[in-house]
Amino acid sequence: MPRFSANLSTLYPEHPFLDRFAAARTDGFLAVECQFPYDVPAERIATCLRQHGLTQVLINAPPGNLAAGDRGIAALPGREREFATSAELAISYALTLGCKQVNVLAGIAGAGMDKRQMRATYVENLKTASARFAEHGLDLLIEPINARDFPNYFLNTQADAHTFVEEVGAPNLRMQMDFYHTQIVEGDITTKFQRYQRYISHVQIAGVPGRNEPDTGELNYPYLFELLDRLGFAGWVGCEYRPSRTGPGGTSAGLGWFSRYRE
Repeated sequence: MPRFSANLSTLYPEHPFLDRFAAARTDGFLAVECQFPYDVPAERIATCLRQHGLTQVLINAPPGNLAAGDRGIAALPGREREFATSAELAISYALTLGCKQVNVLAGIAGAGMDKRQMRATYVENLKTASARFAEHGLDLLIEPINARDFPNYFLNTQADAHTFVEEVGAPNLRMQMDFYHTQIVEGDITTKFQRYQRYISHVQIAGVPGRNEPDTGELNYPYLFELLDRLGFAGWVGCEYRPSRTGPGGTSAGLGWFSRYRE
């Protein structure tokens, strides 16, 4: 049976962030993840994890300036020092939270940026960061993201992510495969997962095309969950979707799909 983690950046928006941990545990989740926890002291999050018996399985590294349009900086030339600083902050949070995986966003290719220079920057940053993360027993993840939701995002396909992992050659550099993004960009999820499984340590899910509950839209998630079991996938499956129901109890009301997997 797949192991599901609640993404607290997207689920339970009806609650303040720190109250989402209790809500997730009440609904039967044993693990959580989030995108950017840096507005809250790591010790306070760690306390919530302990109080509710939850495991933090993933965070993202700081993405740069979201308000200015940043969606990661790992592939952005000229911002290498900022990336190194963001990696150190992510390491600090991961260690405090007992979280073994950090996802690093590549970034948006701005007007006039040289893609070859971006590629070289990305490779060097991944080499440096993966070595630094390895010192602390942490895995560094990269994630292809669709260009419909994030125009000009640098990393879009599973094949490209695979190429970067092999080129960097660090054993702790892994792939995160988000089925939502994969379906939008290239489809053929079953074959893609089988082809790159040895490098995939985390999966995320959402309905396509609306990014709502996984029992909505065009993807056959029961089949995909059976596939993960059949192939022996041992990682977590992150529920990074936007609840279609709003207001009090909205997230919980949309968890009918989860009932057969709840522990």
